[in-house]
Amino acid sequence: MELRHLRYYVAVAEECHFGRAAERLHIAQPPLSQQIKQLEAELGVQLLTRSTRLVRLTPAGELFLLRARAILAQVDGAAAEVLRVDAGVVGHVSIGFTGSATYELLPRISKALRQELPDVTLDLRGELLTPAQVSGLLNGELDVGLLRPPVGDADLAVRSLRHEPLVAVLPEAHPLSGTEQVSISELRDEQFVGYPSHHRSVVHDAVQEACRRAGFSPRTTEVAETSTLVSFVAAGLGVALVPRSVQHLRITGATYRPLTGTVPSVELALATRRDDPSPAVARVVELITTVINQDS
Repeated sequence: MELRHLRYYVAVAEECHFGRAAERLHIAQPPLSQQIKQLEAELGVQLLTRSTRLVRLTPAGELFLLRARAILAQVDGAAAEVLRVDAGVVGHVSIGFTGSATYELLPRISKALRQELPDVTLDLRGELLTPAQVSGLLNGELDVGLLRPPVGDADLAVRSLRHEPLVAVLPEAHPLSGTEQVSISELRDEQFVGYPSHHRSVVHDAVQEACRRAGFSPRTTEVAETSTLVSFVAAGLGVALVPRSVQHLRITGATYRPLTGTVPSVELALATRRDDPSPAVARVVELITTVINQDS
């Protein structure tokens, strides 16, 4: 039994007329009649009673019509679903966000993806440093990473999205919080709050290099997450240098100020497994890139 037999039978059963069914199927009537006879022979039951004027369904034919419709609906539904998966509008995508991009990009990207790809299930993970994202991409826990290069693994494809200048985070009571801009050299005697050095944080290295160029090595209290970093500053436990996108994280007691002079910056990039076959991942990457390019 083939699917065409079911389609032929449904057409005849619904029309109760071989001529009209043949027109509906765009085939000649004799081959259609022959196919129905073959179907009945294969099943070993009579599905239809025929006369010169009428075609009627037997009780077995009534039941077979219900089952045939259900089977064809499932087949058609599966075909439509496969096409949606192939188009990238159905699937599951896990996205990692570096800590400093979590508070700006995660809400914007989530909103855009849910509007444009509502049937793609999203797993959004914030506050992930680059090494954790690289590990997640390689072991399959993540499909897309928004991270800070460099990324040296040849199994990952990395595309640069933008460069972000660093800004100063100060307690609101700090003398420099009332100025429009802050020089890094003015912070030489301050206690810093920063990302952990032992996790190879790109921002940590950028801050260290910026302070070195300003003529000092910062005394740093290390914290794991951006929200904790800004909270420590708000509590008066130090100052910090962070990527500009962190300004979207508003915590009472902390204020952000641009830097003067040659302002250091860090790169934001998008990483995926090289040659990832998932159409949904490709659609998500395309949409993320569009969202970020809107700032350009």
